[in-house]
Amino acid sequence: MKVLVVGSGGREHAICWSILKSPKVSKVFCAPGNAGIDSIVNIVNIRLDDLDGLLDFALNEEIDLTIVGPEQPLAIGIVDLFRRNKLLIFGPNQHSSQLESSKEFSKIFMKKNDIPTANFESFSDFDLAREHIKRSEYPLVVKADGLAAGKGVRVCYNFEEANEFLIFIMQDKIFSTSGDKVVIEDFLEGEEASFFVFTDGKSILPLDSSQDHKRLLDGDLGPNTGGMGAYSPAPIVDQETRENIMVDVGDPVFAAFKRDRIDYTGVLYIGLMIKDKKSKVVEFNCRFGDPETQPLLFRLNSDAFDLFYMTAKEELSKYKLEWKKKSSVTVVMAAKGYPGKYETGIPIKNLSEFQDKNVEIFHAGTRKVNGDININGGRVLGVTAEGDTLKDAISSAYRSVDKLDSTNLVYRKDIGKKGLIKIA
Repeated sequence: MKVLVVGSGGREHAICWSILKSPKVSKVFCAPGNAGIDSIVNIVNIRLDDLDGLLDFALNEEIDLTIVGPEQPLAIGIVDLFRRNKLLIFGPNQHSSQLESSKEFSKIFMKKNDIPTANFESFSDFDLAREHIKRSEYPLVVKADGLAAGKGVRVCYNFEEANEFLIFIMQDKIFSTSGDKVVIEDFLEGEEASFFVFTDGKSILPLDSSQDHKRLLDGDLGPNTGGMGAYSPAPIVDQETRENIMVDVGDPVFAAFKRDRIDYTGVLYIGLMIKDKKSKVVEFNCRFGDPETQPLLFRLNSDAFDLFYMTAKEELSKYKLEWKKKSSVTVVMAAKGYPGKYETGIPIKNLSEFQDKNVEIFHAGTRKVNGDININGGRVLGVTAEGDTLKDAISSAYRSVDKLDSTNLVYRKDIGKKGLIKIA
């Protein structure tokens, strides 16, 4: 089988790495890829938003399966285009992808179908939004309606913070047209966790749990990012909590898909806030999370290619999901200045010399220039390790981080520590 993976981040590196293990896969391409992906598969220089270019490549190369990693191609209709041309592709169509590309669409869907979530209001008028936050109770959450690479959300603890973020979104347009509308919702108390469910439209398959660390700094402080690390499994999702998630959220969501004729196939990320073993939905994403994909695929013991292929072929019920009885941790190393302004083109000096059979370094924002691997994005590397226990996995990951050149990189030093507290 020939596979095309669309994307250029750590998630796509992990997907390429995992499907290469399958004896059914003969060749893998990735568009546009990064320096790490370039070392294991064939890189194709096609932009994420060049749907016609991606289609032509897939047709000319007779690609058997295309796996879409990031949200942007899904939001602009890559799945619809490929399906019209009789190509097998993993991911939801453009209409379904509004669950991620529009916060308002997502919240209306949840409200209509009694999916537990925070109360909300949406506004396309700045003055009306400002009046709303004047009379609101705090803390509250302000979200840009459209896609913003995980940075369009802020928990605001007073009017001044909320007003500042509204100005950034709606007047300064820091997220471009994604900020034409905002969603303002109640703050949810609890602990966040990530829950992924594969579906082929006929059956659903929940994966093991994971937990992301969205804030830049230790102790969940600082601005939101695309994710500074993750680990799996997450002890916050014990068996009772997992069952409650499926009863209260998972089953109602997929029943609503059928009822509303939402043709959803692929993987659905359900971002949850958990309190007293009960969950409310923070957000939906219509693709694998980054960096949760890295520790999850590191622990997967069954064929990763089959998981994607059988989902796209609507044969998911035949897939036998198996996990290693281990824990896995990913520590993200980001460019100094991220999620604000940061410098690119800086070499990471000793990266090519790193070797550890129990650790994988999944590249995100990297580019190879004259033999050097340079910083080429905000989140640069995802150091991923496993261990018999979560404590072992954390120790292994940070031992590897210490060996790398972090002169121009920053990282959190507490990834996975929440899980150790839960275990204790």
